[in-house]
Amino acid sequence: MRYCINCCIHLLPNDLHRQCFRCRGPDHNNQKCPVCKGENKIPLYTESKQMKWLAVLEVRTDHCESWNGFFCLRKGKLCSLMFGLIIMTLVMVSYILTGAKHGLLLIPSPFHYGAFASNPSLMDNESLSDMKDHYQPSKMNISYVKDYPSIKLIIDTITSKIEFITRHRPDLEELRKQEPHMFSVIPNKFLPNSKNPCWYEEYQGNTTTDPYATNSYALYSKRFRIIFDYLRKVFWNHLYHYKDKHYRLRCLPHFYIIGQPKCGTTDLYDRLRLHPEVRFSAIKEPHWWTRKRFGIIRLRDGFHDRYPVEDYLDLFDIAAHQIQSVLQSEAVREHGKMNNIIIGEASASTMWDNNAWIFFYDNSTEGEPPFLIQDFIHAFHPNAKLIIMLRDPVERLYSDYLYFASANKSAEDFHEKVVESLQLFESCVLDYSLRACVYNNTLNNAMPVRLQVGLYVVYLLDWLTVFNKDQILVLRLEDHASNMRYTMHKVFQFLDLGPLSEKQEALITKSPASNTRRPEDRSLGPMLPTTKAILRDFYRPFNTKLAQVLFDDAFLWKRT
Repeated sequence: MRYCINCCIHLLPNDLHRQCFRCRGPDHNNQKCPVCKGENKIPLYTESKQMKWLAVLEVRTDHCESWNGFFCLRKGKLCSLMFGLIIMTLVMVSYILTGAKHGLLLIPSPFHYGAFASNPSLMDNESLSDMKDHYQPSKMNISYVKDYPSIKLIIDTITSKIEFITRHRPDLEELRKQEPHMFSVIPNKFLPNSKNPCWYEEYQGNTTTDPYATNSYALYSKRFRIIFDYLRKVFWNHLYHYKDKHYRLRCLPHFYIIGQPKCGTTDLYDRLRLHPEVRFSAIKEPHWWTRKRFGIIRLRDGFHDRYPVEDYLDLFDIAAHQIQSVLQSEAVREHGKMNNIIIGEASASTMWDNNAWIFFYDNSTEGEPPFLIQDFIHAFHPNAKLIIMLRDPVERLYSDYLYFASANKSAEDFHEKVVESLQLFESCVLDYSLRACVYNNTLNNAMPVRLQVGLYVVYLLDWLTVFNKDQILVLRLEDHASNMRYTMHKVFQFLDLGPLSEKQEALITKSPASNTRRPEDRSLGPMLPTTKAILRDFYRPFNTKLAQVLFDDAFLWKRT
């Protein structure tokens, strides 16, 4: 087939190219045609297959007159490529914007894990990336709106597997075998004239000895070194001398703010520490019971040397010095008055984080931890008081995501992470008990968002196996935010604190809220309505049980 390169850009039906818009007539001849003749006119012969337009452009040697040089040999290929990319980009942008607007984008959940490995050694040693290799990815595509019924099936499966079974409580001898050093340091009786649990411990160092030289909190964290520098300066001034021996006052907390994260525990801590009878540890959240005593500094960094109980007790030395001043005062020594100063500790992980058990305690046959944090706290101080601050678990999870996620935060990303976490949780409850899944280190590390932290009633029931109900005060952040004076009075009454002046009370109740959502997180807006509906369905049976245990329907969170 023959083409006139100068004037024909489309495939013509025969050698005479009768349809040429510039060379007309059936008797056209290239050599005689005044338009087509010349040295720069190259007749192109092809087979019977269609000749593409770009291929024709590539063999042109002269400038096109009608398009001002656009379709030329030197520039044609580059311009055509750019034109194609622009069209492709516009099409893709149009598709994405249209799909996002109508909620029709199909987003696959990247992982759907099967049953968890029953081999304890595998679960102890495998990393998150290794663990994901053991399971098969899900074939389910999750749409924000259209695939809600599929997600509902996952939630229905989880709900069908929920059983609130009372755990076996270990006896004291079992606990002693697990932590013999702790039991050798902490006595089973405390000073009778102190409301706070304290005792005197013989100090065998001399004046040149640094009492905090080996404290792990001081060694591993630069921000705590200022505190310990101060403690070193005043340490010898607070030793008690008796019969040529030196004694230091040691104290445990009288009460614990044990949870939950992103539920207002920081605000409660900041207000409560303003009360003249309340002192706290030198560090707000030591995380000793849950992490540091196992050698966990940061979860992502693995294990380090375990922090001994002495390092934890050092954190209460500033408060102990003040208690000691009261104990040595004339009012206490001669008139038999009590020390009313109490110490608190506010690690928000205490209520729920038992993830380290699998690495240190013998595994039980059901995959449940044989010992929990509350077992040891109760063993050392059975009269301890516990404060729990909760909020709507749906909103707590979104706040938790915004606070801890490092990059690419969005309502859509949160939705994907929620769905993936639900699939993982479903896979676990199909083979293990609810408690085993809640305290499963492998599962909790694999879930992109911390769904399990919002299962409040599971943790509360386990704490109630060792502590009496009147030793636990459960508050709602929603009530605290709307009527702060009322909730603070409940806390003061629960801790049996002395009365306050109007000025002191105003300082505690009217100060601005602490640890509120960051401006850059607020700008992301709320979660997607579909995500909220999914989480409402997931948490509903747990909230229902919580309301039954506490005899308070406010913990159903129906109005939030």
